[in-house]
Amino acid sequence: MAIPDYQSCMLPLLKFYADGKDHSFHETVEALAKEVKLTELERRELLPSGKQEIFANRVGWSRTYLKKAGLIEAPMRGINRITQRGLDVLKQKPQKIDVNFLLQFKEFQEFRALRHLKSEEASEPEANDKTPEESLEIAYQRIRDDLAAELLQRLKTCSPAFFERLVVEVIVKMGYGGNRQDAGKAVGKSGDGGIDGIIKEDKLGLDAIYIQAKRWDNTVGRPEIQKFVGALTGQRAKKGLFITTSEFSADAEDYVSRIDAKVVLIDGETLAQLMIEHNVGVSTVNTYEVKKVDSDYFSED
Repeated sequence: MAIPDYQSCMLPLLKFYADGKDHSFHETVEALAKEVKLTELERRELLPSGKQEIFANRVGWSRTYLKKAGLIEAPMRGINRITQRGLDVLKQKPQKIDVNFLLQFKEFQEFRALRHLKSEEASEPEANDKTPEESLEIAYQRIRDDLAAELLQRLKTCSPAFFERLVVEVIVKMGYGGNRQDAGKAVGKSGDGGIDGIIKEDKLGLDAIYIQAKRWDNTVGRPEIQKFVGALTGQRAKKGLFITTSEFSADAEDYVSRIDAKVVLIDGETLAQLMIEHNVGVSTVNTYEVKKVDSDYFSED
């Protein structure tokens, strides 16, 4: 079962409140998840940012819209219960409750007018059943994916020496290798077959990670990984990092999962995402802050 959109959550949510009791948001989300028979995997699915569960976000917006229409109220922070209007609505036994249904209430009309929304606006949540956060994060993810694709294209055309320096930059930005100068000296100096460089795992140099960085177009298969692991064994090394601009075969990934040495495979797409995350080869154009009302500020207790 797919995760229901926020409008589909409105009627089950109002029915849950029909007992007239006070309910917390967490309690509401858990109850509705059971009601719509979500699996645990669906229940925990996150927005693209990875900071909020999709279902909880949708239930939250359903709750907001029902509250703006006067069907539920918030007697205290984080707590909701049904109103007499909400009970009257349930007595009508509606087949569904959505934005069009809520438009019969003056308070909801005023709420929409305050937000300067028009039904024909494509960006409006009601037009595509996406909450504002979902629409924003989906757009952000699309921009990020396009940026990653462009970075990967650039990586495949840069020189091997530049690619090695870039790999070092990313690793250092991730917190490995001590400082940039120390890490730069390590890469490309070992000259041992299958190993392009050695970098500190921590700033004190208590352990080392052996690196191979390949600017390839073809899929990296198991033979190349076996050669790298053999080089690690020759150095009595237990940790390795194989980075490529292409991708790894399923056989190569399976092999890595079954060996004693700890070898991490980073393909081109992952490398591009790491560059974005750690600001390597990219610059910030705009920053948008998403804010919410601070309920504590308005507390007069």
